[in-house]
Amino acid sequence: MTPAPFERSGHGECCAGITLIELVIIVAIVSTLAGICIPAYNRYQENTRIAKAVLDIRAIEHDLLITESLGGKFPDDISGVPVAERRDPWGGYYQYFNPATKKGGGHGGIQRFDKLAKPLNTDFDLYSMGRDGQSKANLDSKVSLDDIVRALNGQYVGLGSQLSLIHISEPT
Repeated sequence: MTPAPFERSGHGECCAGITLIELVIIVAIVSTLAGICIPAYNRYQENTRIAKAVLDIRAIEHDLLITESLGGKFPDDISGVPVAERRDPWGGYYQYFNPATKKGGGHGGIQRFDKLAKPLNTDFDLYSMGRDGQSKANLDSKVSLDDIVRALNGQYVGLGSQLSLIHISEPT
């Protein structure tokens, strides 16, 4: 006679559940997978936000260049630019500064500088204050490392922390 399902042979005890050791092993495996997957997913989300900010800055830059070509100069602020009221992926406003007029319109933009205290751009500065929502004029500042900046008169748009990794030459 074969034992009925879920019965131990010869004892008649039901063993339909799992043991405590099996449960601990399952919890350990799930915890390990979560420990690997959650940080990877967070990095993916942050990289997506950075890419979105770069695309937004390029779109605003395009509109500013059209405005300059039609009017002969860059505006003092970006309030008239169609995409200017767009918020960055972290909920902040994009910042703009016109070095020719020394005005940062819209939402209080400032002129930005590299490690050597040289201006990032000669035409205009456009940037997002990044994840922390804070920024300083110099990109070496800790709060500026996560900023998404336009530099070298548009030759570079990306993280301020990565700008120092590329060769910085005088903007053309």
